Amino acid sequence: MNLIYTTVRSAKRKKLTITVERDSSIVVQAPAHATDEAIDRVVQAKRQWLYEKLKEAPKYQARPHAPGKEVVNGESALYLGQEYPITLSVYETKEVIFERGFVVPALDQVQARKSLRDWYGRQAKEVILPRVSLFANELGVCAAQASIVDDRLRWGACTAKGNIRLNWRLIKAPMPVIDYVVVHELAHLLEANHTPNFWSIVRAKVPGAEKSKAWLKAHGQLLEEEI
Repeated sequence: MNLIYTTVRSAKRKKLTITVERDSSIVVQAPAHATDEAIDRVVQAKRQWLYEKLKEAPKYQARPHAPGKEVVNGESALYLGQEYPITLSVYETKEVIFERGFVVPALDQVQARKSLRDWYGRQAKEVILPRVSLFANELGVCAAQASIVDDRLRWGACTAKGNIRLNWRLIKAPMPVIDYVVVHELAHLLEANHTPNFWSIVRAKVPGAEKSKAWLKAHGQLLEEEI
């Protein structure tokens, strides 16, 4: 079986890294000066490891139909690992209010979902970004920039320029899972690849790292759903 991969070059990157994404695509992050031949030699040297990764069950399966949830009274939505009830607001408002549950504007489904999505985005910035600063300080690293992004392939990323990008959908996960992803990406500022030393850094800072990693694999699709 031929290995198909995408190469992304960066002048800021010093080491070559290979990642198998959630959709089973292979992405090679390489220094700008790396030739196609040199990159392919590294990929071929990792063939066995890549085949094993590709054999693993995907972290989530695409569903043939929509989950079926709607923004209606009596339904529920995730926030920090817990399900909270949804109540449609009787007041004229376009923003979600969270008071031991979601109070959502009584709009059509498209607008109601957008209001909930916008609320999640704001909460992700308020809750997750401070965790980046906290753990960066504890690890003794400095992220060039930290941001919340809309990414269907990754929970988080550390770019060659030292930017930390975190998926807004993480705000639906339990806090230990959020911390695991944050530390995982920050650890790449110390160790570019997933070496034993890299995992030692992650486990030292997040004692429940393996449990959080397993939670994402088992429940990641819940975070992907709109509600």
